[in-house]
Amino acid sequence: MRALVEAIREQGQVLPGGILKVDGLINHQLLPGLTREMGERFAAGFAPLRPNKVVTIEVSGIAPALATALVLGVPLVYARKKRPVTMHERVYTARSVSRTKGGVVDLFVSSEYLGPGDRVVVVDDFLASGGTLRALSHIIAGSGADLLALGCVIEKGFEEGRAKLADLGVPILTLANIVRMGEEGIVVEEGR
Repeated sequence: MRALVEAIREQGQVLPGGILKVDGLINHQLLPGLTREMGERFAAGFAPLRPNKVVTIEVSGIAPALATALVLGVPLVYARKKRPVTMHERVYTARSVSRTKGGVVDLFVSSEYLGPGDRVVVVDDFLASGGTLRALSHIIAGSGADLLALGCVIEKGFEEGRAKLADLGVPILTLANIVRMGEEGIVVEEGR
């Protein structure tokens, strides 16, 4: 994903607290061509696993996850951060700490859309400490679905989230890897 790496180099900003601002790419503004390319890359990596659903977390994960689901031809399910009154009575829930939200976030997925027999791949925006993906894996396990793989647009490799998720026993596909970032700038390479 050379285009993604170049876009991060050009537009990414390092904010206090270890936050990487890429709002012009995936968080606030979307680049449709780049988003489509992300979906194609994820789909190519996940297709051999034969998933029947893509799962993500609102909001920043939705665009790359939708692009992936479109290419795979499967539904997209996203975890909500607030339970709407319309959500089915039986829900799967987990908690995660979000640096960008500044606290604990509750995640909700309705049992109407995720359950036994589902073969799930996850696509999200970031892999840093692994906490959010761990919470989502608990929801998937609690639903009786099978987690096949994790995909993240950007991995902060230096935060070792990949190693913290190794016990899940699933492949992890990332499109860009932040090797380091700080006052000196952002060192980014293609993902793995």
